Amino acid sequence: MASNGVLDAMTNGGTNICDISHSDPLHVFQSLDKASKERKKKLAVEEIYQRKTQLEHILLRPDTYIGSIEPHTDLLWVYDEESEKMVQRNVTYVPGLYKIFDEIIVNAADNKQRDARMNCIKVDINQAKNEIKIWNNGKGIPVVEHKVEKMFVPELIFGTLLTSSNYDDSERKVTGGRNGYGAKLCNIFSKRFTVETSSREYRKAFKQTWTENMTKSEEPEILACRDEDYTCVKFTPDLSKFGMTELDDDIVALMSRRAYDIAGTCGGVRVYLNGKRLKINGFKSYIELYTKDRNSEDGEPLKIIYEQPHVRWEVAVTVSDKGFQQVSFVNSIATVKGGRHVDYITDVLVEKIIDVVKKQLKKTGLTIRPFQVKNHIWVFLNCLIENPTFDSQTKENMTLPPKSFGSKCTVSEKFLAQMTKSGIVDSAQLNKQCHATKHSKLKGVPKLEDANEAGTKNSQRCTLILTEGDSAKTLAVAGFSVVGRDYFGVFPLRGKLLNVREASYKQIMANAEINSLVKILGLQYKRKYETADDLRSLRYGKVMIMADQDQDGSHIKGLLINFIHHNWPSLIRHNFVEEFITPIVKVTKGKEEKAFFSLPEYEKWKMQTNNWHTWKIKYYKGLGTSTAKEAKEYFSDMGRHRIRFRYDGNDDDKALELAFSKKMVDDRKDWLSQWMQERRNQRSANQPETYLYQENTTVVTYKEFVDKELIIFSNMDNERSIPSLVDGLKPGQRKVLYTCFKRNDKREVKVAQLAGSVAEMSSYHHGEASLMATIVNLAHNFVGSNNINLLLPIGQFGTRLQGGKDSASPRYIFTLLNPVTRALFNPADEACLNYLFDDNQKIEPEWYCPILPTVLVNGAEGIGTAWSTKVPNFNPRDLVENLRRLIRDEPMIPMHPWYKNFRGLIRHLGSQRYACFGEVALLDDGRLEISELPIGVWTQQYKENVLEPMLYGTDNKQALIQDYKEYHTDTTVRFVIQMTAQNLAQCQREGVHKVFKLQNFINTSQMVLFDAEGCLRRFGSAEEILRCFYDVRLSMYNRRKDYMESLLDAQSNRLRNQARFILEKIEGTIKIENLKKQLIVKQLVERKYDPDPVKVWKEKQRSPTSEEVLLEEGEEEEATSGEVSEGSVEAHLRDYDYLLSMAVLKLSLEEKDKILRDRDSKMEELEALRNKSPKDLWLEDLDQFMTELEKREKIEKEEELMTKGSGGKGDSKIKSGKTSARPVAKKLNSKETAPSEEGTRIEPHITDELRLKVEKVDQAKQRQIMIKEAELRGDADAVGLLKKRTRTAKPKVIVGPKTIGESRGSSDNDDDDAAEEVQPVRSLRERKRVTFFSSDDNESDVDSIFSFDKDGNNSDESYTLEGKAETKVKTSQKGSANQQKTASADGLKSPQPKPKRSRILDSDDDDFVVDSSDSSGSVEQLTKRKKKSPATKEAQKKDATKAPAEKEPTEPKKKFDLNTILSDSLDDDDDVVLIASSSGSVTEEAEKKEIVVEQPVEQKVETPKRGAKQQASTASTKPKRAAEKPKREIKKRPTNDKKKGPSKRSKKSPPSEVSEDSVLTVSDPESDVLSDIDAFAFSSDDGVKIDYRFTAVCRRIISKYVSLKEKQAGPSKKKAAEAVKKPKKEANKSAPKRETRKRAPKFKQSNLWSDESDSFEPPIVEESDSSF
Repeated sequence: MASNGVLDAMTNGGTNICDISHSDPLHVFQSLDKASKERKKKLAVEEIYQRKTQLEHILLRPDTYIGSIEPHTDLLWVYDEESEKMVQRNVTYVPGLYKIFDEIIVNAADNKQRDARMNCIKVDINQAKNEIKIWNNGKGIPVVEHKVEKMFVPELIFGTLLTSSNYDDSERKVTGGRNGYGAKLCNIFSKRFTVETSSREYRKAFKQTWTENMTKSEEPEILACRDEDYTCVKFTPDLSKFGMTELDDDIVALMSRRAYDIAGTCGGVRVYLNGKRLKINGFKSYIELYTKDRNSEDGEPLKIIYEQPHVRWEVAVTVSDKGFQQVSFVNSIATVKGGRHVDYITDVLVEKIIDVVKKQLKKTGLTIRPFQVKNHIWVFLNCLIENPTFDSQTKENMTLPPKSFGSKCTVSEKFLAQMTKSGIVDSAQLNKQCHATKHSKLKGVPKLEDANEAGTKNSQRCTLILTEGDSAKTLAVAGFSVVGRDYFGVFPLRGKLLNVREASYKQIMANAEINSLVKILGLQYKRKYETADDLRSLRYGKVMIMADQDQDGSHIKGLLINFIHHNWPSLIRHNFVEEFITPIVKVTKGKEEKAFFSLPEYEKWKMQTNNWHTWKIKYYKGLGTSTAKEAKEYFSDMGRHRIRFRYDGNDDDKALELAFSKKMVDDRKDWLSQWMQERRNQRSANQPETYLYQENTTVVTYKEFVDKELIIFSNMDNERSIPSLVDGLKPGQRKVLYTCFKRNDKREVKVAQLAGSVAEMSSYHHGEASLMATIVNLAHNFVGSNNINLLLPIGQFGTRLQGGKDSASPRYIFTLLNPVTRALFNPADEACLNYLFDDNQKIEPEWYCPILPTVLVNGAEGIGTAWSTKVPNFNPRDLVENLRRLIRDEPMIPMHPWYKNFRGLIRHLGSQRYACFGEVALLDDGRLEISELPIGVWTQQYKENVLEPMLYGTDNKQALIQDYKEYHTDTTVRFVIQMTAQNLAQCQREGVHKVFKLQNFINTSQMVLFDAEGCLRRFGSAEEILRCFYDVRLSMYNRRKDYMESLLDAQSNRLRNQARFILEKIEGTIKIENLKKQLIVKQLVERKYDPDPVKVWKEKQRSPTSEEVLLEEGEEEEATSGEVSEGSVEAHLRDYDYLLSMAVLKLSLEEKDKILRDRDSKMEELEALRNKSPKDLWLEDLDQFMTELEKREKIEKEEELMTKGSGGKGDSKIKSGKTSARPVAKKLNSKETAPSEEGTRIEPHITDELRLKVEKVDQAKQRQIMIKEAELRGDADAVGLLKKRTRTAKPKVIVGPKTIGESRGSSDNDDDDAAEEVQPVRSLRERKRVTFFSSDDNESDVDSIFSFDKDGNNSDESYTLEGKAETKVKTSQKGSANQQKTASADGLKSPQPKPKRSRILDSDDDDFVVDSSDSSGSVEQLTKRKKKSPATKEAQKKDATKAPAEKEPTEPKKKFDLNTILSDSLDDDDDVVLIASSSGSVTEEAEKKEIVVEQPVEQKVETPKRGAKQQASTASTKPKRAAEKPKREIKKRPTNDKKKGPSKRSKKSPPSEVSEDSVLTVSDPESDVLSDIDAFAFSSDDGVKIDYRFTAVCRRIISKYVSLKEKQAGPSKKKAAEAVKKPKKEANKSAPKRETRKRAPKFKQSNLWSDESDSFEPPIVEESDSSF
């Protein structure tokens, strides 16, 4: 039989096949090979046809089961530990080895589907031992014997082939296993394979080990169950089967990535890799590993659009820059090749995007196909699919059709909408719209002069010349007569190209020039031009940039290079870009000609050439200056004019990113700062600046271009945008001022004419439109513009209505130099300035030197390269005062932003920040009046952007106001707003300034200026700027004094010589008649007459190489000497021309006396100047400036009064935001435009939210500085720690005491923590009262317990603080009923009663709830039992132990020694219930269960109007008894009192937060202790301010006082309580009955103690007999 023959043939040396099968399976094949050689002919058929066992087949043909066992190199995603993200790189691995690992880890993940309680997977890869272990705590495998197979289930699953729990296709499962191989394959390809599992259900644990490719197995161990579920698989792969000797880094990286995959796809499972928990929280967190540090083309981080539309589906999408990409998982299996599930999702997304793109491209006529959209999508997908099928056992591609998925994935409309906005649509549109192909002929590109061979087979030889403008194109076309048109094309650029590195897709698509360039060159986005075939697809082989040789031309070159480098960096590496340079200066002398291609090169030649001024010099400011003849010369010498850019490695890439990437702002600052420092050093050493183009330069690198040429533009851009510290002017403004000084107009001049004059006199090379705008801005004088306008606005120069944009045409308006400007810029300084030269023309100085830093007077704002500046305005009077202090060597006073005629408030928030508030008031009829807007907010803008949306509502917000009317003029603001009482109350709670956007911020952290040496500096304060200016200005006064002294000395000598000459001529000592010139000169020299002293002095003042001297035509340089020869007579005659050219009339008596007087006065002037110091000169200039300033302000005030007296400028209509009938036109008078006298001004409030923002910003900036310093030091640990703090730090808000309702003009502010009021109100009349609103009811703002009126007296309001909640409560009023005023919970009268609601507050003693809707003020007590404080319980215990006779009787209140109580007040730690009465008495009612809470009484109260005497308003609000008491002086206890230590109270923990269970404690109205505190705090008339700290001490004082009263009380507390309840005075009878009042809770410690000290010393009242 055949089978027996085969068996015999396979027997060798007594070894039977059956025996072999239980040993090494490979030995079978060795035996067969040997038998085939011996019996080849006889057994050939049997050897050819063989049968293998399943195990043998797996080992013999592993690729069928686990994939290839040969090394493969693929581009795969792996986890990079250094960067902590997924990176895509080439990985060399064996797919079979990767697969057996994957089978085990997928089994562990599948267990999550079987057991929802599973929450942990641990993966350990021991690379040293080549050992892998995977553990999970899911439900264990049943440890029970299989009745059919007669073995334990774990052994059956892991040690027997074709066993599985997935064979029942009728059961819908979402696990990864399917065919019954899985873990067995891992066992077969392992040297050692161990399974350990524990089953809580069967209370048994199992462990078994297989060895030698699953051919041998150890006996299973059945252990006692440890009451837990887990399964652990540990195996050592048989690396010899995979051609490996160890687990290399690549395969370990791949296995580690699978651990991250499981962490991201198995929700609710903690995954550990080698003992370290992976920081992944869900699938979206896992996706961020792929997108970390990856940016879209606009430089922004990739935006992930994520959604979980179904419990089995998680979908995310982002933009792809490498074609279509997908990362997908099916039942935790990584489907690296995708499959039907990916197509299912992608098709839906692509269809939606196409719908959007088609709508947007409809007008363009372009169409887009699905694959063009798909190439820009990156899909992430995690799904659970029932019984999935795959195309192979490797499970890389899922093949199950969507109908069998078991669930549907329907993404929401929100997801689709977000996806269309994520950049995918823009990227697809950009690629379609800006896609170009190679054609020999183009159409639709205007102004293109195409090369004849462009787009043909010779396209690589073609060069496209890109010129700066049409005139430059003409120059290039003229040069084509030399080089021809076959291989050269030209295209003109309109201005500067877009910086595509920072531009959005929309900007790029809308940019016509970029689209034209892409089309002309045949470029394609996303394509990498790396091969020769790629380059041949272009229409041109080179791009040549032909721009002007000035700084703007350098910028254009840089932008073009940046455009190509950002989109196609490979072209930069292929040296695709060239440039064509032309001379910027040409000098000629006879037939000799020299050309210079940079200004530093020209300056160097001048320094090396002594007679440079004898050459003819011509500047070429643009390509248009060159003639057609010169163009042909340029193109004839291509070797000199053609410069090739060469790529020189990563340094070039970094240099281009440094110049144009917004991420490199800080690096650009360092780059520019270093260059400015080097330039300063070169100038101080009189060395020429570095330049790029030498005579033999033909090639430059991109880094050289950036560092030596482009940086000059970057610095010039800063000079244009950022003013100088010295004069506060930018170059354009300085040119205007220079022209005005030079013209010295006495009559007004048109702005347009002045602009032309500026361009002529100061070599202004830009458009005159911007120059005219500069002139207009210098004349602005409305609120928020200039504090001192340097030019006078004669005509409509713009107003605050539109922020100056409403100015008339420059042809119709006139201007003139402001007289104050000449007082600022003293003419005596002009001779000491350093003037510049441009195109052989003397122009404006490097900087002027005013007597005040005008940059602080008028502020500055600008954005340059890497730097920006914003300097607010300051008060010139403050600047003058501080300069006088510096001159006297006194310390400066702090200065704060100040704007001329601004009515609002500017409050210091600390740390270089200010809050700026407009002015708003509440009128008597419940309307709001806005009479000032914050700085920088213009009237028209405010109406359109704030009030109109409030009136008509928006999509997100309902209408807030009912109507508004406008009564403002061109200089004032007045809106009157009508709104419902309910909305008004809501605004009051949220903060009126906040709701109506009447607040903004002023920062002094961006004060960047050029110093006197031309270097940028950041200044931290206005005082620092003033100090730096002081040094420069004082140095200028020294130079000016020396200059003036030498000039006066020369002038006095000249007058002295002239007077002597006249006297000697009259006396006949000198005779010049009928003598030769030589003898006349000889006579003057012998008599020791000086050559013209003024002329000699001027020549000494000029530098030997000064352009001003050397460029004077006809200048002769002949030395004079004492010897008078015939050849030098003419020269000597010129030296004595000041004597010999005097008129004969000078010999008359009158002229003689006049010259003598002039001589004497000049000598007196010189002597007076010598007796003055430079500081004296400065003080004189300051006095003169103040005189001119006051004179100008007086004129402006008179003009304003005249305007108001005439009823305003022209007729104005009263506008209404919403009216049914057209308003009647009428003339606005001053009363209508001015703020209402009946208005109650609403005081703005600095909330903790604002302070928190300031603190966060300051801390963030400080951390960034520390991070940068640590990076420079190379301290990686410090950098990591600081960055971690940056992510986690949450600044703690320290709430300091605040003074409420302080008069706006008051300068008394003791609270360092409160916002500092730095600007007084400049209104004609004060408002009648100051009202305070909190900005947010939910803020943790802590306000003063008292508010103040103008004189510092207490108002009728007090506050109750409860945890974080804040409630304002009214105290009782004294006076007649018609003088009472109803107050709302916010302290204001409301037109309609507000809806009431229950408030629950926390109390330590009682549990009550107050229903605010109960108008009667009734209090509903809860059934919950009252909890008593420890102090109360202790007092009750002591009373219980006393006999009736021992209990203190009730006595009338007595005066007590306040100093005695103060000395012990801090030692008492008891918290007593304080109850104040309106008469000022203080009692304690320990047994009381109710405190009466006062509710607003709806009675109309008359309040004094604006301008009324203050006594009238305070008389009705101040307690009468307190008013009659003598004044008492209150001062703080000395801080060095050693007897007092820190208070025990400081150790107490703060009270608990308000909870739902907490309720309000109430008491009797007559026994409210807060009134006593009011009476004490305001018993003096000197306006003493009381804050939290003092109030807290008052409470503790009263606590002591109550204790004293208890000891002196009568036999029962009942009598004491009755005594307290008796009426105190007859005046109280007429007062309205008070309603229930909330009890004041205990204060938190942070609100009582100041931040400066841990302890608090109470104030001392000097009168020892003071009583409440």
